[in-house]
Amino acid sequence: MRGVPEIRFVKLSPAVLTALVEGDLAAASAGAGITLSQYLVEESWLWEIRLEDIELNPEAADWIARAAVAGGVVVGHGGFHGPPDAEGVVEVAYSVDPEHRRKGYAKAMLRALLERADADPAVTAVRASIRPDNLGSRATIAGFGFKKIGEQWDPEDGLEDVYLRPAAQ
Repeated sequence: MRGVPEIRFVKLSPAVLTALVEGDLAAASAGAGITLSQYLVEESWLWEIRLEDIELNPEAADWIARAAVAGGVVVGHGGFHGPPDAEGVVEVAYSVDPEHRRKGYAKAMLRALLERADADPAVTAVRASIRPDNLGSRATIAGFGFKKIGEQWDPEDGLEDVYLRPAAQ
């Protein structure tokens, strides 16, 4: 049986995010200190949002915009939507490059992100928002202690189920 992949996250600085938005993969990779993937360039819409987040709240840079690396290869990205809110809740976010899907990376990313959240005393819970038809994401969070607590309307994704998992501190 194949082992569980180990994920390491590499923080993407504002300069790296800007290079990704501009489509300059070579400059982004040089700035990150690792060969980034074309998939990260294709996610430029997200990096534009994350640059705005960091501009509004520099503390957000410690929570968002990280390349997910397994075996020296960037397999996607992950982080949180921002630092803990007033109640200590962070919302998890991750995406696997289509080239690397169905290999256990999403669960490995989620596991690493939950470990990060659990290690921070400011975090009381982790939230996940998933479209009801996204069976892959629903399967990814299964077994990690998430419970459905409601629904919300997202302007990009439409109806989403909202899940919450208490921090393990």
